[in-house]
Amino acid sequence: MSALARHWSFDPMVVVLAFTALAHELGLARLAHRSTLANAQRRRRRSLLFYGALVVLVLTIASPLDYWANDYFYVHMIEHILLMFAVPMLVVLGAPWTPLLFALPVGARRRLGRFVYLSPRARGLRGLGRVARSPWVAWGSFNAAMLVWHIPSWFELAERNQAVHVWLMHGSFLVTGVLFWLQFLPSSPMKPKTGPLWQVGALLSTNAIMTMLAISMSILTTVSWYPSYSHLRGVTLSPFADQQIGAAILWVCGDFWALPVLGMVIRRAMDQQGSLAGAIDRAIGRSTAPSYFRGVATGVVPVAGEVERPGP
Repeated sequence: MSALARHWSFDPMVVVLAFTALAHELGLARLAHRSTLANAQRRRRRSLLFYGALVVLVLTIASPLDYWANDYFYVHMIEHILLMFAVPMLVVLGAPWTPLLFALPVGARRRLGRFVYLSPRARGLRGLGRVARSPWVAWGSFNAAMLVWHIPSWFELAERNQAVHVWLMHGSFLVTGVLFWLQFLPSSPMKPKTGPLWQVGALLSTNAIMTMLAISMSILTTVSWYPSYSHLRGVTLSPFADQQIGAAILWVCGDFWALPVLGMVIRRAMDQQGSLAGAIDRAIGRSTAPSYFRGVATGVVPVAGEVERPGP
């Protein structure tokens, strides 16, 4: 218990997150005055998920978890899982976009809206937003962030430079994580633009990439990749065993977050198409049944190039 009670730290980001929560509450209050009770209650329920994301983020950067991540690679890997999966998924499900926008005064909100959506000067910004929301960019950037920051030279750079560690490594995990999970989870007023076939493929391929990374760090090597975890004073766990545990966490915890979303995507496709086979046929553009059986189902049977309508 002492390991959990000690080594809490203060990170300036906590102040930013506290102001974010206050701004979100202000936006919720303003929206409540112009919404129905049902809509206000729905936003309140989503806000709990968003605040959950902020709490998990605070625990990741200010709790003993961050302290012990300096000594143990597997603890550092827990941080990465939380920053790439737990926090972004809770942010997407919490849908803070509209409440945070309504935290601005009405004049500032309108000026911002006119600039972003109408101003020629913001054309590049709008184009950047479209690229960032692209499903393939979201998938590619998420997997690239996961792979690049586990390359030993890049990982060691982040360990030596705190600014790189916090703003580039952790920041890229959060941003690409949000963009990635927006492709699967509704986040009012945004909805996923991709179909179930793309979503299943993206989840399975991402899981395969994580699995190969974990296998590379644990089974396909016999040495520790990261010198910063070698021969630390007071650490009795060998660096390679530490790395193997971290790889197992990446492997198992990645499945823990990805597989439920995969099940949700499949179930949503079945609800829309009536069956898994129908969802697959619709996704690949194939008709759901041969023409004869379709005719039997509708009462119109094609016979020798003609349409025969069975009598009563």
